[in-house]
Amino acid sequence: MENNNHFEELEAQLQSSQEDLWRIFRIMAEFTEGFELMSKIKPSVAVFGSARVREGDKYYELAVETARQLVKRGFGIITGGGPGIMEAANRGAKEMGGSSTGVNIELPREQEPNPYIDSDKLLNFRYFFVRKVMFFKYAQGYILFPGGFGTFDESFEVLTLIQTGKTTKFPVVFFGSEYWQSLIDWIKEKPLKHKYINESELELFTLTDDPVKAANLIYNFHKGKKITPNF
Repeated sequence: MENNNHFEELEAQLQSSQEDLWRIFRIMAEFTEGFELMSKIKPSVAVFGSARVREGDKYYELAVETARQLVKRGFGIITGGGPGIMEAANRGAKEMGGSSTGVNIELPREQEPNPYIDSDKLLNFRYFFVRKVMFFKYAQGYILFPGGFGTFDESFEVLTLIQTGKTTKFPVVFFGSEYWQSLIDWIKEKPLKHKYINESELELFTLTDDPVKAANLIYNFHKGKKITPNF
């Protein structure tokens, strides 16, 4: 009986090892496909925000206009490829004739890519961490509209990467003071007050409500510089 249990344990371990090996190949394939496509797009800005807003929502319309302003200044748009703010930003880029990229993610509740992504600039990922590398490596700026856990995750991870020097510094813009101001106040009241961050690290991001200002912040940061991937 003990021998049977031992063989069952070995068989389970072998199966798990084989599954992990195939998972490694799948991850490598996603990185390869992502790098190949993203290396060909023009300098672009990543726009994040809730997938749950719809056309007519204030922030949806502001995201459309922000994307238009960025395209006017020579940038393309990268989004997570889904609905809501992502759709709005891709829409603004598409309507202005700009580059419109979507890096979509496979979810249990299937997320269909929005219709405003260029047909040759759509990627689909299984793994969040691979997808996020595409943003971190190829976005020349981040604009963060109101959103949920995913938007929080993307905002704090990119700020950490810039803070620690793991990626080149680039503009990070929080859009919507009525939504983000209380979070920024908390950062000043808690992490800064307790000296968990430095005063200078508050300069890693900017808050605005103006699409023109958001676009100009990114344009002026890069003006006269050679634009390359962030790492």
